[in-house]
Amino acid sequence: MSQIPALIPTSLLLASLLSLLIGLKSRRGAHWTALLGAIAAFAFSLMGVKAMIDGDGEAIRYAAGNWIPPIGIEFVLDSLSAYMTAIITFIGVIVLIYAPRSLALETPGRERMVYPSMTLVLAGLVGMCLTGDVFNLYVFLEIAALAAYALLAIGDRGAPVATLRYLLFGAIGGGFYLLGVAYLYYATGTVNMADLSMRLPELMESQAVIVAAVLMVVGLGIKMALFPFHFWLPDVYTNAPSVSSALIAPVMTKVSAYAIIRLFLDVFPPGFFTANLPLAQTIGWFSAAGIIFGSVLAIAQHDYRRMLAYSSVGQLGYIGLGIGLANPIGMIGGLLHIVNHALMKGLLFMIGGAVRLRFGVTKIPDFVGVGRAMPWTMVAFTVGVLAMVGIPPTAGFFSKWYLLLGSAEAGAWVWFAVIIASSLLSAIYFFRVVEMVYRDPESDSAVEDREPLPRGEAPASMFWPITIMAVSIMAVGIFNVLIVSALLERVAAPLGG
Repeated sequence: MSQIPALIPTSLLLASLLSLLIGLKSRRGAHWTALLGAIAAFAFSLMGVKAMIDGDGEAIRYAAGNWIPPIGIEFVLDSLSAYMTAIITFIGVIVLIYAPRSLALETPGRERMVYPSMTLVLAGLVGMCLTGDVFNLYVFLEIAALAAYALLAIGDRGAPVATLRYLLFGAIGGGFYLLGVAYLYYATGTVNMADLSMRLPELMESQAVIVAAVLMVVGLGIKMALFPFHFWLPDVYTNAPSVSSALIAPVMTKVSAYAIIRLFLDVFPPGFFTANLPLAQTIGWFSAAGIIFGSVLAIAQHDYRRMLAYSSVGQLGYIGLGIGLANPIGMIGGLLHIVNHALMKGLLFMIGGAVRLRFGVTKIPDFVGVGRAMPWTMVAFTVGVLAMVGIPPTAGFFSKWYLLLGSAEAGAWVWFAVIIASSLLSAIYFFRVVEMVYRDPESDSAVEDREPLPRGEAPASMFWPITIMAVSIMAVGIFNVLIVSALLERVAAPLGG
């Protein structure tokens, strides 16, 4: 049990290497190797969640090579990292099951290079969640980013340019974060998180520490695509293969948000991000602006993938609001929205890939009649839409509910109004797609000359992952209290004073 924090990333790193080597001979072998590695990591993650619940959240620490921190590298599994790794590895397993048919259509001949990259992205993300020091968080951040660039650049014609823009922004964000780490090391002489949490209370007025905090949060904000640092995101998600978007959009930006939360709760002293330096409130206001901006821009989009991309800009703002509220119930709402958005956005991108496979369309007006041609897939789509809008009992409702309660408790009525308004805006752009999906093509003059869409669902390897995601959205909504009480309440407890 003490080795679980190391086994999760190691299983993915090993799977990535083996998948690359096996892929030289067998495309199917590369896929199965990557999938088995992801399943192993998910199983270890579930063991970690169980250990946190049974042990009342007591952290499990693993020192690599028996080098005791702060000198050695430490992996730490606590309630927050267990929660995050379970989300990341679950999404990884589902997307890897879904991937082969979609990749064969959208990236023919390049599939065997995709699977090692997918597992390397997952390894980098879980490493960020499990590492016990701020420098190795940067190392894993860049591992995930480099693999993500490879995944995203192989998409449509505009993908390489969009990915280059992402790379430039990512390099700037990573540079800011690393410079912040250097300032922290200069001020404290350590990069171990537990060690920092003990030394920083005596250095709250240090200019080096203040500069470090600002640089690290700005760098992670760029990586998170927090408004107004979101400019790289829409083009990347629009031009990427469906599989890449279904993996990157649900988890990549959320782990950068996790890193900010980790710094807020466990590294810097209590009150540092609120009283000494108003970083939390600043994140909250930028997030509120991003929610409205992303929702309004999503309404104007005609490409399904681009609509989801701008929707993500807004949805990331909910997580930022949870940070900005800086009270337990608001933070719980932000953390719960991480899993909710991962499931919702992963589902919607996978459905977009299924529709593209069956009919070759990505423009929203071309979705007319898809509901009749793929009835069960569109049932799952409707579940995802209801969750994005925030209709109970779907998962999306409950994170917004906690955020509303947190806003009321903090007296943040502007943010309260933003959450309500964004739900209405989400209803506008998502129900427009639902209306297109279920419209009778025979009564639509725009497509009356088009051949009737052949009836039939996506292949089973795509249909069942979509179904599992839709069911998961309902399950997380119905059983959200269990997630909150078992894991998230103890994570947010320090904010209660």
